[in-house]
Amino acid sequence: MYINGEWVEAVSKNTRDIISPFDQEIVAITAEGDERDSKQAIEAARKAFDQGEWPVTPANERGEVVYRIAHLIRKYKEELAKLETLDTGKTLEESRADMNDIANVFLYFAGIADKDGGSIISSPLPDSESKVVKEPVGVCGQISPWNYPLLQASWKIAPALAAGNTIVVKPSEITPLTTVKIFELMEQAGVPKGVVNLVLGPGYNVGSELSKNTDVDLISFTGGIKTGKKIMQAASTNVKKIALELGGKNPNIVFADADFETAVDQAMNAVFFHAGQVCSAGARLLVEESIHDSFVDELVKRAKNIKLGNGFDEDTQSGPLISAEHRAKVEEYVETGKQEGAELILGGKRPDQEELQNGFFYLPTIFTHCRSDMKIVQEEVFGPVLTIEKFSTKEEAVERANSTIYGLAGAVWSTDIGKAEWAASKLRMGTVWINDFHPYFAQAPWGGYKQSGLGRELGHAGLEEYQETKHIFRNRNPEPIHWFE
Repeated sequence: MYINGEWVEAVSKNTRDIISPFDQEIVAITAEGDERDSKQAIEAARKAFDQGEWPVTPANERGEVVYRIAHLIRKYKEELAKLETLDTGKTLEESRADMNDIANVFLYFAGIADKDGGSIISSPLPDSESKVVKEPVGVCGQISPWNYPLLQASWKIAPALAAGNTIVVKPSEITPLTTVKIFELMEQAGVPKGVVNLVLGPGYNVGSELSKNTDVDLISFTGGIKTGKKIMQAASTNVKKIALELGGKNPNIVFADADFETAVDQAMNAVFFHAGQVCSAGARLLVEESIHDSFVDELVKRAKNIKLGNGFDEDTQSGPLISAEHRAKVEEYVETGKQEGAELILGGKRPDQEELQNGFFYLPTIFTHCRSDMKIVQEEVFGPVLTIEKFSTKEEAVERANSTIYGLAGAVWSTDIGKAEWAASKLRMGTVWINDFHPYFAQAPWGGYKQSGLGRELGHAGLEEYQETKHIFRNRNPEPIHWFE
């Protein structure tokens, strides 16, 4: 772990074996911290914020440090990508794309670090001036998930540093390798002692301490909704700022006038990319009834051909699920879907190939005849499982799409742009794609409506999450007011 500018063992001396989800081989051994390590990291971050130079370093100089981190990510792109594939099982091609995106996130926040120096506002009082300034929040606890370990961490680290905060980062205990590496790169880039701190270990003690510790001013979490609710409760100890991204059950609406070939291709990508382990996965497909049967037939035909395998093999199209526990959860949802009356028309089991038996693989799975009230339609499965619903009107499509507790993302497919724009305006989601699925970039905000979370990451809004707004008023000609005479 990395605390107060030093690489350290856990206080307990405990370690964790990191295993490959492809074959369960041990690929690394890391420290396994607990609340004592969290407290040490928080103390270091607190001291660095309250007594150190980083919060008052000119914004352009902070931006230069963040800029150096971006270029080091590009320099070590291949090593980082291999570590990510080793850790998560995703394809090496996807991991390389992730590293490009991560470098772009650091470049973006490096570029805007000094672009908002505050503003002068008109004061209604004579001989006075009034200005609004942005200041760093303070000590920020950052908890990132296992599906995109470094990508999700970068969405938190880059804006926090650009804004002048100090941080304590806790990656998922099962996929920490690229986060460890980026701390090496941040040290190389010249981030001052105590500004960035890394604690490894499980959420129930390391993450819990970050959430409840009163020396932490902000907690940012990406992960499951149950954990998110616990973090909200723990954060009430000192009413710390909260930023949460808690997943989604994302609808993909296909109207009959959509470009059929493209919509089918993108529906595949929406749900089966990274074995469906994506918070914005289009796991809920809604198809207009006149094209429903032909659309489903084509989906099944293509999904049968998805090549499962080792993420380091060039012909692999999808890797394993992250763990045995997670696969068991996906299997439980599939059984629930059957019991609820959904029709399983593809997959629903583990693959038979001998070379895949040691990994946590699960076949691409498709259900039809789904109702909006089914558990498998309402809840986030986080696996390669697609539910398909049929609709007849645009109003019905939108009503069904909005019928979950989530509101992260969704898509609309139609060549009638007026209809597509109408549907997009009605969807209660933080991101809506028209005739596309999955694109995101550093300049655009990301986050959800309803129980998909609080706040936004990326874009200028992502920087503002790590800033406080202060109003400074100055009386240029103070005089006694004689109020109590």
